[in-house]
Amino acid sequence: MAKRCILILGGARSGKSRFAQEVASRLGERVLFVATAEALDEEMRQRIEEHKKARSSSWRTIEAPFGVGRRIREQSGDAQVVVLDCLTLLVSNVIGRCGDDPARIDTKLVDEKLSLEVSGLAECIEDTAASFVLVSNEVGMGIVPPNRLGRIYQDSLGKVNQELAQRADTVYLMVAGIPVTVKGLQGL
Repeated sequence: MAKRCILILGGARSGKSRFAQEVASRLGERVLFVATAEALDEEMRQRIEEHKKARSSSWRTIEAPFGVGRRIREQSGDAQVVVLDCLTLLVSNVIGRCGDDPARIDTKLVDEKLSLEVSGLAECIEDTAASFVLVSNEVGMGIVPPNRLGRIYQDSLGKVNQELAQRADTVYLMVAGIPVTVKGLQGL
């Protein structure tokens, strides 16, 4: 099968990760799973453990809360497929490294750091022989958040999603566990 770049968008608990795993399994046997989550509290540790149990034990996993393009280049080896789950937390991680006080976060710094992150990922996708399956939350269907940090996050993730959707061969939107083709051919 030819190299592909697939972006899977959806809301929380829409079935994005499950579908990404199904897609990855169809694209190849040797899968590198790139986890961006950080276990900063007990509840998140439990979520991460649930995600680990849902993945094939034959898949290699790396944790990359930021610098994903570089980490994938270093670790891809003979992977036929790279699953990045998820861009949602990657954006959150980058914003979190731009300041502790939401009132003082420099949005230009956030834009610069995310631009570097996305360009590094885009170059990696282009230069790596593996297919890519990217997972992200669609944040543009809700209300505008009532606080500054929420608005920075929503705007930043929306920009990242748009940029990667333009580069992707196929984009799916998950609705109640059902993949809806937004861009590209239906099915794999």
